[in-house]
Amino acid sequence: MKGLSKSIVAMLAGAFICSLLWLSLGSNDASQVREKRPVVSAMTVTPETPASIEFCGTAYDLTRYNMYEGIDRELTSFTYFHSTTLLLFKRANYYFPVIEPILKANGVPDDFKYLAVIESNLDPRVSSPARAVGMWQFLEGTGKQYGLTITPTVDERCHVEKATVAACKYLKEAYAKYGDWATVASAYNAGMGRISGELTKQYVDHSMDLWVVQETTRYIYRIMAMKLIFENPYRYGFVIRAKDLYKPIACDAVTVSSDIPDLADYAKKKGVTYADLKRFNPWLRDRKLVTGGKTFQLQIPREEEMYYRTPNTYVHNPAWTVDGNN
Repeated sequence: MKGLSKSIVAMLAGAFICSLLWLSLGSNDASQVREKRPVVSAMTVTPETPASIEFCGTAYDLTRYNMYEGIDRELTSFTYFHSTTLLLFKRANYYFPVIEPILKANGVPDDFKYLAVIESNLDPRVSSPARAVGMWQFLEGTGKQYGLTITPTVDERCHVEKATVAACKYLKEAYAKYGDWATVASAYNAGMGRISGELTKQYVDHSMDLWVVQETTRYIYRIMAMKLIFENPYRYGFVIRAKDLYKPIACDAVTVSSDIPDLADYAKKKGVTYADLKRFNPWLRDRKLVTGGKTFQLQIPREEEMYYRTPNTYVHNPAWTVDGNN
């Protein structure tokens, strides 16, 4: 028994010493692991959320919790949805020179160009599940109400200039009702009837104080966030060069007042493909054009303009690019 007791004591002593050694080594290993922790090479950072923003000439305080969280959500979304946001800058170089003068001529604040960005990603041919069509996303009935021609062969909701004029009519009508451009933007999304009814039912004067569906709640913040990013893309991580932007392509305008039974044949005679004719005139919705007694203008792209043989040098807004070419 004595021999057995001594053996047990020796075993326990050995185990104790091994435990001390293991703890010591483990501590050293942990220290070495900490020292060998890799240096972070890329970080995901929440974009800067300003305390206020000026929209259509009015300053809005963004420090209230719902407004702060609303703008923060959209800034984060657009900042890290890189591919789509980059594409918007490229398209804006092509379409903003068309939209901005029309807004100005109709007395609509320039900031509403960002509404078009939100509505359609600046795609004049886009169609929604609700059958809203074009850059300004008009339903057929609303489009006709504001002066757009929509027939089996023509859909002017896809005509950038004419649809922008129609949008201006709607926006000005809404402003006459509300006297506040942010509420006008909400009405563009939800409809004047819905916004007016909710303002009355909820006893508030401004759409940003309403409890409405999430799409409408987010809408004005999406527009504001897009404005912030477009005004200072580098701050939000977008490094854009002049050559990255899409260049405006010069076209010749051809007035048409009689029917064209075969647009592919017409395009061939004008020295362009049927595809190019449709791309530069997205309001053509069929293989033929029935004028119905109206006059239309077709844009025929110039052959020498349709190539990126040299880098683009036109920058609509020098603040967009790191090289600032203009």
